[in-house]
Amino acid sequence: MRVDEGLVFLSDTRTNAGVDHVSAARKMAVFEQPGERVIVLLAAGNFALTQAVTHLLANPRTHAPTLYSVSTMAETARIVGDAVREVHRRDTLSLAEFSVDFNCSFILGGQIEGQPPRLFMIYAAGNCIEATRASPYFQIGESKYGKPIIDRVITPRRSTKSPNARSFRWTRR
Repeated sequence: MRVDEGLVFLSDTRTNAGVDHVSAARKMAVFEQPGERVIVLLAAGNFALTQAVTHLLANPRTHAPTLYSVSTMAETARIVGDAVREVHRRDTLSLAEFSVDFNCSFILGGQIEGQPPRLFMIYAAGNCIEATRASPYFQIGESKYGKPIIDRVITPRRSTKSPNARSFRWTRR
């Protein structure tokens, strides 16, 4: 979520591989160069696919741009989208043999030195959208739990700069 002070990230650790097997795993990855950039990636969907994408991002195989070398957060979102498409190319046929859909999504946010914080949602096709003042947050995965928590903790408030303002400021309760 975008707030006046920056970005807020929340993730759970619940994974479910069936009704009899519920486990926990980290769904948030942080890529950081202290003083230069902080990039956070949240994942939802098929856990094996999201891990494969995160592994590609953490261990690039080529001399192509990386999360640590690009100059904007928009380029960072493109790199994540490229990793999603690479995993899709590699795994889709194998998944189809078992009637498993390619299902993964990500929230990417962070800040590169000298630039404002930015927040993106990346879909299974590798395309993305960016959070705006009108739509300041994204939620992926199970939605029935997160939205009520957000509504209890952070609320929109109309800007006081103009009586006809359409922008909202999100504040802590």
